[in-house]
Amino acid sequence: MTPRVEIDLRKISHNARVLKKWYEEKGIQITGVVKGVSASIEIAKALIDSGITTLADTKISRIQKMKSSQLNATYLLLRTPALSEIDEVVRFADISMNTELEVIRALSKEAVKQNKVHSIILMVEMGDLREGIMPEDVPAFIEEVLKLPGIQIVGLATNFACFGGVIPTEQKMCEFSALAMKVQKQFSLIFPYISGGNSANYNWLKHTKDVGVINHLRLGESIFLGRETVNGTPIPGLYQDAFCLVAEIIESKYKPSVPFGEQRKNAFGEKVFFQDRGMMQRAIVGIGRQDVFVSGLTPLLPVEILGSSSDHIILDTKNIHLKPGDEIKFSLDYGALISAMTSPYVYKKYLHISEKDRCSKRRTKRITNISSGDTVNYLISFL
Repeated sequence: MTPRVEIDLRKISHNARVLKKWYEEKGIQITGVVKGVSASIEIAKALIDSGITTLADTKISRIQKMKSSQLNATYLLLRTPALSEIDEVVRFADISMNTELEVIRALSKEAVKQNKVHSIILMVEMGDLREGIMPEDVPAFIEEVLKLPGIQIVGLATNFACFGGVIPTEQKMCEFSALAMKVQKQFSLIFPYISGGNSANYNWLKHTKDVGVINHLRLGESIFLGRETVNGTPIPGLYQDAFCLVAEIIESKYKPSVPFGEQRKNAFGEKVFFQDRGMMQRAIVGIGRQDVFVSGLTPLLPVEILGSSSDHIILDTKNIHLKPGDEIKFSLDYGALISAMTSPYVYKKYLHISEKDRCSKRRTKRITNISSGDTVNYLISFL
């Protein structure tokens, strides 16, 4: 079936094991961030089997999915909860990231109602300007949180290279570590999670002589795509090809390189310009912008992506002869991976899944989907 993402579970497991060992040698525990793979149960299981025992996602519905699959892990909600989902957060997430007192008060009230103690990590703003409490406001914030029943502060965290592109320099990491030391001493707390960032922290950790009190990082892209995220550099010893997008040629024709006729904006409101290359052999693959972040794809054949619409990607096939029915493969960056793994129209094919897990998944999907009439197509993704 096409389009599909082929997922090599052995390569993911290898990357997870190598990173876990290397980070632990530096005194750092890691959490596997599974939002980029839509919290795939098969991938989550591969991470757990590789020794990663904490999994993180930004969607409480996906945490619920993993928890209901009986995976033995600690579950971290990777962003501040919405007030509309407080009940589910307390019910399904073991830990949540937080930045708003109003939200934490709601979590406290719900935790008392559910007779639970909900653990939280406070996000600190260190310059990337996504989420976080300003550093100077952290002590007063903690003082208010400590008054709330049903809430336990288990750590501080910060984030880099996601929104503003601010990277985790030695200075930034020292500042964050110093803040964590200060508030732990001030409030007589010991934080099991002092989480200094994500896959962008690889180069900092590789070169620093002192990690301070930082003891935790949250890794997604470096596990799945085998690279650090500041420069996109491959990490030695890791696979960069655990995921591969496969699409099918649906048209192959000799056509002009420039549209003919009066031009306006395209279907996405863009004014598109074309280089005149004369006549060329062009091919269309049956996948488009509603399925995948096209600019994050790189063909594995020496062909060129000319552009895309909602359901089509147009290629200049150069000297490669492609015909309808042929398949072409693409590597994916993180944006393309997230979109393809989230799309219900892109099949997921797991390589090296155990026969026990394969049979279990077939039975589960057959029961879940039989009323929708989609059983056959859904099962194909596991073959």
